[in-house]
Amino acid sequence: MTSNPTNRAPRASGFFLRILDAVTALANVSGSLLILALVGLIAADVAGRNLFNKPISGVPEMVSLSIVAIVFLQAPQALRAGRFTRSDGLIEVLRKRSNALTKWLETAFDLIGLTVLSAILYAHWPILVRAWVRNDFVGAVGNFTAPTWPVKAMLFVGAGLLALQFIARIIRRWEGRDESL
Repeated sequence: MTSNPTNRAPRASGFFLRILDAVTALANVSGSLLILALVGLIAADVAGRNLFNKPISGVPEMVSLSIVAIVFLQAPQALRAGRFTRSDGLIEVLRKRSNALTKWLETAFDLIGLTVLSAILYAHWPILVRAWVRNDFVGAVGNFTAPTWPVKAMLFVGAGLLALQFIARIIRRWEGRDESL
């Protein structure tokens, strides 16, 4: 039997956090691959337009849809890594004076983020279902069409992961797993 150096029993939250972080990393990689695919698509469109006077149909539609997907696929990893955009000047001043107050304020921030993401998920679910059932698409019939549900699904998955990362931040903070939170 190996000893636990922290003299604490292993927590079930550790398994949840490891799985969540792995899925979050996978979503981040998917967003990065989508960026690379867009770069290739845009380069091919520019080359086709300028060299052969034959642009690729639907590039603007694919780019506009993909930007939303990329943001929601990569935001959970940004939060996990502490790179989520926010102004933390006040929190850093307070951290020097009271770690307990800072811990509570950071938790309040995470709970507000969780509430906002929950509202987004609640509001977005019927939109995703409707796009799937109605086979909604963007583009012009006969020229280019693309279904919207895959992007709406990526938005839903990314928002769900982001909400779970807010929960994970709270768990890590209160279990003392990561002092930077």
